[in-house]
Formats: sequence, structure tokens, C-alpha cells
Amino acid sequence: MPVGLNSAVASVREVRSRLLLAQEIALIDVRDEDAFARGHPLFAAQIPVDRIAAEAPWRLPRRDVPVVVYDAGEGLALRAAEILADLGFTEVAVLDGGLQVWRDAGLELFEDVNSYAKAFGELVEHRRHTPSLPAEEVQALIRQKADIEILDARRFDEYQVMTIPTSTSVPGAELVLKARAVAPNPDTTIIVNCAGRTRSIIGAQSLINAGLPNQVHALRNGTIGWTLAGQALERGQQRKPPPVEPAVQDAARQEARAVAYRAGVKRIGQAELDALLRDAARTVYRFDVRQPDEFVVGHLPGFRSAPGGQLVQEADHFAPVRGARIVLWDPVGPRADMTASWLAQMGWQVFVLDEGASAAVETGPDGAPPPRGPEGRYRRPYEGTDHQQTAMQAYLDWEYGLVAQLERDGTHGFFVI
Repeated sequence: MPVGLNSAVASVREVRSRLLLAQEIALIDVRDEDAFARGHPLFAAQIPVDRIAAEAPWRLPRRDVPVVVYDAGEGLALRAAEILADLGFTEVAVLDGGLQVWRDAGLELFEDVNSYAKAFGELVEHRRHTPSLPAEEVQALIRQKADIEILDARRFDEYQVMTIPTSTSVPGAELVLKARAVAPNPDTTIIVNCAGRTRSIIGAQSLINAGLPNQVHALRNGTIGWTLAGQALERGQQRKPPPVEPAVQDAARQEARAVAYRAGVKRIGQAELDALLRDAARTVYRFDVRQPDEFVVGHLPGFRSAPGGQLVQEADHFAPVRGARIVLWDPVGPRADMTASWLAQMGWQVFVLDEGASAAVETGPDGAPPPRGPEGRYRRPYEGTDHQQTAMQAYLDWEYGLVAQLERDGTHGFFVI
């Protein structure tokens, strides 16, 4: 039955209570991404009302999961609730008073997209003092032909648009597995970069957590910092790591598993996975954390493609049900273990499916809905090549303030090993 004017409503207090108690909830902002990026609750996910029919069945796999939709007074939330009800979702509520009531209650609103992952990255640097080098110093090392390797932790398509000179593309979850293939000499200094800060910090700290013998640094402020320093970026590069030797792979597997253990990650087999899937009262996300080209060649049935570094960066997109369970798979091991270690620290109940799990392998894509168009999209300050320096500096200033904002918000439940 469609949700009408007398539809269920949820109070701000009820939503916050579920977040604090780690109970499942999908808090969905149904405005366009650009409006969402101007301010939203920490754990809100964003699905434009016109995309609910395409995305909700994929991103919210359990039809009786508690869903709370909201807008900022545009009248979109009731329409979104009606669509969800028509799709078979049975526990749908509209946030009473919408975003304005959240604001009026004195609760935090976070800007930008993937906000809680970015806030978590800032917390990691704050607590672990992740070492970093400024753009000017890295440029000087390149000119001196110093013994350094720069590893770009973003997606390969982002790397191709623009990257630091001499860098190699090693997307985030691949770092522990492949860093030694790029820098086999332990005396080589490794510098990890992304566009801004988060993936640089998480990538560098991943290598440090895994005990890599090299000196490891994040590139401070990524390609944004590089551009603000007046330094040129490369375009259209194709550099990738060489093949990983078996001995290097084995070492990476042991190191990554030790990191996951420290973060409290549990390893399960097929029997435990089946038991999780039989629990109809809980949402379970299953992700294959390898790169998309590997996923297409062969993956376990029911597992979706979510490259590990992007899963950490975009957890709100891949898994909008906060409080759900997550199961990761990687037949080699290190990518699942490192990804799981970060998700666990971000408050997720996460498991790694052992490599030996037996199941028929499927090929091809995972059937994800088609990508969104440009309508209503938020343009990140670091995207493309026509950067505005004031916008880039404002973006960095915003990231610097996220640790304090997390403390004021009080719902995150993050820890840092």
C-alpha cells in the first residue's frame, strides 16, 4: 500500500538512538547530490528521488530494513516513501520535520560526499600521526632522482586524468599486496598520494600497519596540494605495478591477516556465511574487493564488485544500511584483510570469507544499476583539470576540521588500531 499523508514518521531522537545503539538503519537523503553535499547527517546516504526505483533494491537488499527518508522542505520525502513502499519496503518512515529539525536540534551537519570516510581518515592521521611530506619536498626529491616510489591510491581512471609525475597506479586495497613489487628495495622511500587527503592517509597507514620496512609517507594534501604549490601534474599515464612474485604475495598475506586480527576481524567459511544469510532479520552485504577486471573474469555468486580502497572511501554508497554485516572476499587474501581492518575500525561488523570457500564461480558484471547522469551532481573541487585554487584550499580547510566535528556529533563509534 503506498505511503500517503498519514505515513509513518521517525523523530530525530529515534534515528540518533538507532545510530548510537548500532541498530540497522538506512537514513536516506532523497535530494540531488549537490544539495546533499551542502549538509547532511554523518551517516546519511544519498539516493535522489528519481533514482530510488533503480538503486534502492540494489543498495538496500532487505525489504524490511528500517528506512528513514528526508529532504530539506522540498516535498521529496513523501514521494520517496511512496516509491519505496511500491517496491515492497515495509519499514519506511519520513524524518519528522526533515533536515531543518535535525539542524534545529543542534546536531551536526556534514558537508561534501563520503563524509564519514573522510572524517575517519582525518581521525586516523590525528591519532596515529601518519607521516606526510609536502608537495614542494616531494618535487625536490623527484628532481634529485632520489630513491623514491610514488604510489597513487585512487582508481585507475582518476590516475589517468591527472597524477603526480613518476607515480604508479596502485589502488588503495592493492597497496600491501603490490608495494614491494614496485619498491623491492627496503631503502626506497614510498610516498602515497590521492586527490586530497583520505586515501593518501589510509594508504600510507596501511603500509605502516602491515610493517613494511620502507619509510612510508602520505603526500600531504594530494594532487590538490601539488596544484596549490604551482607544480605540474601528468596526464594520461598508464603505469601499473609489475607482477607480484609468490614469495611477496605470501608475505603480504601474512602481514594483512595480522592487521585484520588486530582490528578484530573474524574469518569465516561457507557454513558461517550460509548462517549469516539465513538470518532474515539482518542485512548482509557481500563484496569482492579486487579490481573490476578481475571480478568480471570470475567471482563468487552473490558477491558484488567493490574494490577495497573505494569501499572504504565510499562505504555510504556501497553499504547505506548502517549497522549491517559485511562479508569480504579476495582469493589471494591481503585486499580483503586490509579492507576489513579499516571497515572494522569504522564501526562495521565485518567478516573475511576464507580463500578456500567452495562455490561455483560466475563471470561477467554484477548487475549494478546504470550510473547516474550529470543532473544534480556535486562537482568535487579536485575533479578535472580546471581547478579553482580558492575552492581547493577551502576543501582542505574543511577536511582539517572534521576531527572536531566528529567529536561534536558523537555517533561515529570509530576506533584506530
